[in-house]
Amino acid sequence: MKCPNCSSTKSRVIDSRPVDENNSIRRRRECLSCHLRFSTYEIIDVLNPIVIKKDGSRELFDRNKLLGGLMKACHKRPADANIVCEEVEATIQSLMQPEISSTKIGEIAMDKLKQLDAVAYVRYASVHREFKDIDTFLQELESLKKEKE
Repeated sequence: MKCPNCSSTKSRVIDSRPVDENNSIRRRRECLSCHLRFSTYEIIDVLNPIVIKKDGSRELFDRNKLLGGLMKACHKRPADANIVCEEVEATIQSLMQPEISSTKIGEIAMDKLKQLDAVAYVRYASVHREFKDIDTFLQELESLKKEKE
């Protein structure tokens, strides 16, 4: 860390404390050259991947789009869309990929929903997998039923 007064890179940390609901750290430092005291803040650098959509277009990952779809799927169900959204985001972050397909995001979301609530899962899958007819829908229900047994 460079001193704002003398530009020396040698300093010591006097005090550290979490701020912003433990999302960042404030560090009080002292320059070892000129003895100026100054504060620095550390924040987590979150990777915001680019989503490759089904039509080939690309856009930045938007948590609100994911949450909107999950809220529709979880409407009047015991599954909490916010928690599922956080879990999906955490999984995406853990992949550490600069780009991810919308299909992969949907699969991750469906895996999380399948563990929590079958009805919310089927609702989400029906949109994500674009069920064309009742037979496709019934096949998914039969597959889910077999997994539960």
